[in-house]
Amino acid sequence: MDNEYTAVIKRDGEWWLGWIEEVPGVNCQENSREELLVSLRIALREALEFNKQDALLSAGAD
Repeated sequence: MDNEYTAVIKRDGEWWLGWIEEVPGVNCQENSREELLVSLRIALREALEFNKQDALLSAGAD
């Protein structure tokens, strides 16, 4: 099952800023748009895995 997420991307001077609207805390800053997209994908993947592990621990799953 593939989920879709919304990346908000803005340029601020020399920096590219971005975040994922649906997942609080997933935000990045990079020198280029391409680097930003890579960083956002990595941060999103890590956040989803962390949230999954946290939910499993809370539910008492091994």
